Amino acid sequence: MSHLAVLDKSAPPAIPDMSPGKCGMWIFLVSEIMFFTGLIGSYIVLRLGSGSWPNPWAVLNIPLLTINTTVLLTSSLTMVLAVSAIEQNDSKGAARQLLFTALLGMLFLVIKVFDYLHMIHQGFTISSDLFGSCYYLLTGFHGLHVLSGVILMVYLWKKTKADSFSSENYVRIESSGLYWHFIDVVWVILFAFLCLL
Repeated sequence: MSHLAVLDKSAPPAIPDMSPGKCGMWIFLVSEIMFFTGLIGSYIVLRLGSGSWPNPWAVLNIPLLTINTTVLLTSSLTMVLAVSAIEQNDSKGAARQLLFTALLGMLFLVIKVFDYLHMIHQGFTISSDLFGSCYYLLTGFHGLHVLSGVILMVYLWKKTKADSFSSENYVRIESSGLYWHFIDVVWVILFAFLCLL
């Protein structure tokens, strides 16, 4: 009897007002939270267990990283505007904001590459010391997430331009927005731990 209840498609959803796509995105984000929690937790353990640790202000280009943080936070705003536009059935506005989000994500990556090249030129590499290994590992994994987000934004931009979404059908944009905000929050946490603590 209980199996029949499970298979009954007319039964109300386990989580009201949440589409399967959005629910799937939340499950994916939980796995990502565990992944980055493990990485950041390992960094904290290494940081606290190390007898000496370089001063981040002496090693990192923190003004440049602050600019990059602003770029990524601005992209969160354009993502919010994209969702708001499609909720109002404004496909052109949503497409424009998605394109801005993708461009800001690409700008973040370009600045990150410039930051890497500058630091390597200064002699701060992944093999310099423990801080170098942690910095390149943490920011490198985050950069890969931003890159995947940019690819996703370009895909959504093309689909939105083709009128594939409307105010009744925009779960993919909304779910992708959750992912984009997540990678922004992760960057802010990384920035705080790597640069300010």
